[in-house]
Amino acid sequence: MMFGKIVPYSPIRLIDNKSIHRHSHERGNPERGRVRLRHCWIPAFAGMTVFGPGLWVKAIAITATCCLWAGTIRAEEVVIYTAHDAMFSRPILDDFETQSGINVRVAYDTEASKTTGLVNRLIAEKNNPRADVFWNNEVAQSIVLKERGILEAYHSPTAEGIPKLFKDADGYWTGFAARARVLIYNTDLVAEPPSSIFELTEPQWRGQVGIALPLFGTTATHAAALFAGLGDEKARDWFEALKANDAKILNGNATVKNRVANGEIKIGLTDTDDANAAVQDGKPAKWLFLDQDEGQLGTLVIPNSVCLIKGGPNPEAGKKLIDYLISPEVEERLARSRSMQMPLQKDAEAPEGIPCVKDIRPMEVDFQVVAAQMPDTARYIQEQFAR
Repeated sequence: MMFGKIVPYSPIRLIDNKSIHRHSHERGNPERGRVRLRHCWIPAFAGMTVFGPGLWVKAIAITATCCLWAGTIRAEEVVIYTAHDAMFSRPILDDFETQSGINVRVAYDTEASKTTGLVNRLIAEKNNPRADVFWNNEVAQSIVLKERGILEAYHSPTAEGIPKLFKDADGYWTGFAARARVLIYNTDLVAEPPSSIFELTEPQWRGQVGIALPLFGTTATHAAALFAGLGDEKARDWFEALKANDAKILNGNATVKNRVANGEIKIGLTDTDDANAAVQDGKPAKWLFLDQDEGQLGTLVIPNSVCLIKGGPNPEAGKKLIDYLISPEVEERLARSRSMQMPLQKDAEAPEGIPCVKDIRPMEVDFQVVAAQMPDTARYIQEQFAR
């Protein structure tokens, strides 16, 4: 029996997922995340004389298998919408992509409309979901999505170390990496800052208080929490007194921080991450938690929340991303960053100088009640501040 000579196997061209993303992105490939394998292990039987039908069958099977491998394969990917600032969220998502090999596609929102803009987008896409995961920078809007049937329940095993207060009992959202509402003040202009939110309406601060429009992001959550905690009458009185005191209604928390740090206004309400950024930049600014004395209101503590989107295109990859985001390692990383977010995981360690949630007098709120309050609060704010 005579056999033809066997040509050595052709090598496979190995391409990692980062290269896949970069290659398709740079060439403007609309089929992002697809790879066409141009090389595979193909035995060549050049000049071979074959005897017997069995060998022909084997040769055909080998050829068919190689043709399948040479076709188009979709790389695993996950789509996330995030209201968290890109400067903080993008490096974390990049690391997940590197560690997992899963391509991450991200949609951000603007500073002025974030959270609300993404929530409206998710609601509009309900019948044809495009996202797998929503990384929200607060909680109330995540509860709105739960009630609108946008979310899928997922009890992440990584969430076991997070207190019950900061996660949904049914698994529709999980909180992590908290911020708090704080007062930022310019140290060149203010010697004795106010210690209570109710002092912001006093005549000495007329025209010198900044606040983001309370229709979006954490400021919208804060407004709804005030209505839920104080009751409609007291909350309306405070907002109307703030307006009468010529408070500056600005585009976002970062804008409040910038106006105060630049001396355009003396004080403002913002979040710990924005306030800390001003301090780290060496601006003449400091910040403090309001209403911390016995019997006072306390400060609103707002964790990030992450949710799995119902009917999303990549649910398993979405679950992996959620597990990663709420891990102690990511919480510690967010705490060390300029965003200075307070860890919630029991095994996470806050760096020195980072306040812990247990050391703050928090505003006592039920996030479910806050979420239910948001539509009425938004209508009131729209009438008072956005006309």
